[in-house]
Parts: sequence; structure tokens; C-alpha cells
Amino acid sequence: MTTGRLEHANISVTDPERCAALLRDLLGWEERWRGPSQKYGRSVHVGGRHDYIALYTGEHVRGGYAKGHPLNHLAFSVDDLEAAVTAHGLEPFGHDDYEPGRRFYFFDWDGIEFEVVSYE
Repeated sequence: MTTGRLEHANISVTDPERCAALLRDLLGWEERWRGPSQKYGRSVHVGGRHDYIALYTGEHVRGGYAKGHPLNHLAFSVDDLEAAVTAHGLEPFGHDDYEPGRRFYFFDWDGIEFEVVSYE
């Protein structure tokens, strides 16, 4: 049997530069690529050496997503949970402290839910 890992996720956002800045600041990621994409759109890829998130937009991307349609949330682990809470002025909620770590959630400007967890 082969072994795999998640290489990237591609999500639609209304402002890929704003979302990329959030992920760079929150996670210490780097911009890997930007350029034109399918359906006359454009993308910004941010992440690490082996994995990333593609932030796609186009004229047809409207945002205002409802929780769970189709994505429940994206989760990231960080070393310093307290520093992450204030990232970009987004309102955190669901602060939980249970095994195996501490976490909180927030919605971005498009209604995409993110979870941030620390196992430190």
C-alpha cells in the first residue's frame, strides 16, 4: 500500500491577497505562486515546502458561505495560540481546552470557518 499526504487544498475566496496575508501572519507561511487560473480567475498559493492552500477567485466568486456548505472548517496547528487569537481582528469563538490540545475557531470575511489548535 502507498503512503500519502495532503498536498494542497483549493478554496474560493473574494480577496486572495487578504486571505494570503492572514495565513502568512497566522502560520508563518510563504507565498509559493500567484497567477491566472481556470475560468478566467486568479490564484495565490501560500504554504510550506510540501503543502499549501490555493486561494482562488474570479468574477463569479461571491463569498458569504454558510457553515458546512460544503466545508465544515480548515484546521491549523500553531505553537503560540494566544498570539494567533488576535490575527487580523477576526472574532474568535469556541475556545476549548481539552485533550489533546487547546483551540479556537473563527470565520474569515467570506464565512469560511477556521480552527486553530495548539498541542504545546
